[in-house]
Amino acid sequence: MHKIKDNLLLFSSIAILLIVCFFFYRYTTESYNLIESTALKVRDIFGQFYLVLGLVSVFLLLGIALSKWGNYKLGKPTEKPAFSRIAWISMLYSAGMGAGILLRAVQEPVYMFENSPINTGQSKEVIALEFTFYQWGFTAWAFYTLFALAIGTAVFKFNRPTLTSSTVFHSEQLISKSYINGKFLIDLLTILTTVFGLVAAVGLGASQIKGGLDHLLGDVLNYNFIILLIIIIGIFSLLSALSGVDKGIKRLSSANIYLTLALLLFVFVQGDIFEIVKQFGIAFYQYIIDFIPLSLAVGIYNPGKQFLTDWTYYYWAFWIAWAPFTGIFIARISKGRTIREIIIGALLIPSIGTFFWFSVFGTSAFKLIEDWGSYSDEFGNVFTSLFIFLSNYPLQTIVNSLIIILLIGFLVTSLDSAIYVLSTFTSKTENPSRKHRILWSVILTMSAIGLVILGFAREGSDVLVAAQMLLIITSLPLSLFMVWMIIKWILNLYRWKM
Repeated sequence: MHKIKDNLLLFSSIAILLIVCFFFYRYTTESYNLIESTALKVRDIFGQFYLVLGLVSVFLLLGIALSKWGNYKLGKPTEKPAFSRIAWISMLYSAGMGAGILLRAVQEPVYMFENSPINTGQSKEVIALEFTFYQWGFTAWAFYTLFALAIGTAVFKFNRPTLTSSTVFHSEQLISKSYINGKFLIDLLTILTTVFGLVAAVGLGASQIKGGLDHLLGDVLNYNFIILLIIIIGIFSLLSALSGVDKGIKRLSSANIYLTLALLLFVFVQGDIFEIVKQFGIAFYQYIIDFIPLSLAVGIYNPGKQFLTDWTYYYWAFWIAWAPFTGIFIARISKGRTIREIIIGALLIPSIGTFFWFSVFGTSAFKLIEDWGSYSDEFGNVFTSLFIFLSNYPLQTIVNSLIIILLIGFLVTSLDSAIYVLSTFTSKTENPSRKHRILWSVILTMSAIGLVILGFAREGSDVLVAAQMLLIITSLPLSLFMVWMIIKWILNLYRWKM
């Protein structure tokens, strides 16, 4: 009994996740229907709240960066960063975006090109890239950075005990004096939301690997192969997490970045370089000047409720779901850096890199469609679009192998970061035991398999549809908590004495 009390957060999290997995496995159709109806209600009531929260998060961080607080350092004033700037950016980018940029590299810009969500008078190419930038840009990284700084401030400045969400409120008694109090509930909520966000990413990434192999081999694999892939990725992630941040996670993240740059350069030098750079510049400028109305979806910048549900609300929910573990991981690797440097590094640099990525692949895909003279939705499947796109380039065997290696690498670095962070949560130490890491590896793998099974509950649905609906629901409580966390962080900044 004493052991259960000491590990109540761990046991409670696992019990809830096992129950959820049981329903996904045993009552798949019923679970799908319930999630679908609930997601629609959340969209109707809280959709606009997601948008406002994103806008406020971006401007709050920019204001903090420009203020005197931007000079404050996470850690002691004389403390040096533990990682080089290149290694730091590589790790935060791999943990924060990862396989998603491969999943959507071609499909999303082309979808926006063929189905312009808004009409601002710009060309279809610019609108397509601008809206893609909006959904992958500053807002996503603002969510991550807010968690990183709020928790990092509490731990590295005010010497709170561990890197967990409730650390921000460590000095306060929340809800009750019993063991199950507000802090416990905050950490439980964070763990559950993080798990759902991670398993969605793993399920989507594994589905893309299968999609690529189907394209290359001719649809010979069924969805059981996705389950096998998830198990393999789970094993690799565990091995990386067991080796620690300084070894496995750092090395894999750096390797991912170098391979991603190689792929980007491969497509860039074979495309219309001038056109790519031009479209990138124009779309980036439009994104900046349209950012506020885009973020509020007002007037001509409102793409409609159905589009917002399928795209923007889903993305915001996804970023929020990833914010706790990504933010805590960013805080862990950012000790010794100033708040201004963290905001610039985590908010601007990855966003601009992502914008250029989509400009290269999107503009090159637009040119292919123009050369074809007609378009029959060749890039419509999110899981195969990148492989179909690259079939128009030389060295297909080498490039396709690189894509699959990159997908696995990104999924492993995202999952091993999550294993490390979740283990930190439940063990209440920055160096969690091997038992905690092994346990969380098993739970995350089982949950990802459950999502894949849920995705095939109904004919015409897939993992993407299931992930969209599930995350819109599970991210809502955490988004409400974020408002409270932001207020507490600002109060902590006022207390900070240089």
